[in-house]
Amino acid sequence: METIPTEFSGVRAVTKANIYFDGRVVSHSLFFPDSSKKTLGIIYPGKFHFNTDQAEKMEIVAGQCEVIVDGEQSLSAYGQGQTFVVPGKSGFTIEVKSGICEYICSFL
Repeated sequence: METIPTEFSGVRAVTKANIYFDGRVVSHSLFFPDSSKKTLGIIYPGKFHFNTDQAEKMEIVAGQCEVIVDGEQSLSAYGQGQTFVVPGKSGFTIEVKSGICEYICSFL
């Protein structure tokens, strides 16, 4: 199991939230000195589909979710401290059944 970061230093944070699905998924963008980007977000209960332009690594900070990546046959469960990767020009469906799922999304 990977170690999920608990904080980031030396970043530029965008205060305007990225709001999806009528506020059921909310994130904020972080930009790093090396020009990389991450988002920190929360997902309320529901089932949501996202398309990816570039590859993404999703790190689950807290809560639980179930995910199926476009083109895959099986659903996978993820909880605190676990990660999954979604290829670029693809997508994934994520479902939170209860509580709130907190995540870090890194754009690869």
